[in-house]
Amino acid sequence: MSTEPPLLLALDLTGTFAFGLNGALTAVRAARLDVVGVVSLGMITALGGGVIRDVLIGAIPPATFVDWRYFALAAGGGLIAFVFSRRLDRLDMPITVMDAVGLSTFAVIGASKALTAGLNIAPALLLGVVTAVGGGTIRDALVLQIPTVLRSDLYAIPALVAAGITVATVETGSYGLPSALGAVAACFIIRMLGVRYGLQAPRPPGKRSVSGPSDDASPGPDSGRG
Repeated sequence: MSTEPPLLLALDLTGTFAFGLNGALTAVRAARLDVVGVVSLGMITALGGGVIRDVLIGAIPPATFVDWRYFALAAGGGLIAFVFSRRLDRLDMPITVMDAVGLSTFAVIGASKALTAGLNIAPALLLGVVTAVGGGTIRDALVLQIPTVLRSDLYAIPALVAAGITVATVETGSYGLPSALGAVAACFIIRMLGVRYGLQAPRPPGKRSVSGPSDDASPGPDSGRG
């Protein structure tokens, strides 16, 4: 079971459910899949990033396989998306808000776990981002899309900010629940500002935005379990 503080754990579990829901909705909209395919892609979105992180830092078995709550929430989110996909279209913004909470929490937990495993600053930053966006990247590759994180509004950058704050506080010996929540809040605010104002990461001069077959397929689930 997770040893994270209760509030951080609650945010982690909320994000896992949101990613399972959002990832499955993307699967429904982007490809004609049956219930197994939709739920599987929802679970990959929710859990994939955390599994990649744990394998890379040698935390075997990955935390996802130890704590049943993550599997249950990811699968439940995917199943709800399959059954109620048409009705959930009306809830894009609430789902996006939950997605941003998960993105923020996963980046913080991913970076802190990497540092706890003895990695240096740069690998910890990378694994913080990978934890947050890895599952969605795998999902998009499986449905033959350019990963949303490479062509959508601000997503990886807020995760990097959260991971950076986490690494800085750990390195200075001030990491704790308040600083972790501060990093979560910073990522969440940047992400939601990107959604609200359509902010984009810088692109090469004179280049148009890269579009995928379903740019409107999702509010932006590109994550993995923390």
